[in-house]
Amino acid sequence: MLRAIRAARPFGRVPLAVATLAVIATFARVSKASDHQDTPEVELKQLNDINDVYAFPGATPDRIAVVLTTASPVTPAQSPTIGFDTRQLYQIKVDNTGDAVEDLVLQFQFTGSGPNQTVTMYGPVPPSQTGRVNTRVSAEATLSGPTNTALGSANGVQLQAGLFDDPFFLDLEQFFRIVPDRGPVQGPLSTIRKQSATSFRDPGVDYLRGFNALGIVVELPESMLLPANPGADPKIGIWATTAK
Repeated sequence: MLRAIRAARPFGRVPLAVATLAVIATFARVSKASDHQDTPEVELKQLNDINDVYAFPGATPDRIAVVLTTASPVTPAQSPTIGFDTRQLYQIKVDNTGDAVEDLVLQFQFTGSGPNQTVTMYGPVPPSQTGRVNTRVSAEATLSGPTNTALGSANGVQLQAGLFDDPFFLDLEQFFRIVPDRGPVQGPLSTIRKQSATSFRDPGVDYLRGFNALGIVVELPESMLLPANPGADPKIGIWATTAK
């Protein structure tokens, strides 16, 4: 279930207005796009910000894994105490008809604080509303249980939400030298914008190695995300939102 996201190093390493990140997946085989702290507002409110959305084959050919990561990078000092925002509705949305409108949603809400939270998952089910205004669906919860714990069954829906080693890799220091207007407004990297560069370093540097992120990982039968008559080569679109 969790092959695409490494385990976090222990302690070391509703009408709603939404912030969105879109990722188009050619049925669970290709995904692209990324969005990390692209404005000072989300830098200072990192639990609102979506980092990446992933879709990849599951443990067997008939299963798919989908992943939402947020709050990156989580420093080693933050790791023991950080948790999901209990005011947020985290959503993974699925378009299976090719019209760029969600046909199904997976919704997640959290209670508690720090690493000892409870996650509740709803869906995949049709949304109550589509587009930028969203409400929680009225369906019964699919799964509920503690974070940082694998929930569900290998033959049905599996869920784990919590802290993971951030799977994204980037020479972030050099990136801010190349594109200084994207630099953070606080922290050690805030001074990088005063320097300049035109290319990445060789050999490359994975600046995010050792940092963590909050992640929501779901593995489920791919048939749960496909239309009733998917055809021989089905395609779906997958993206995610946060809202409160």
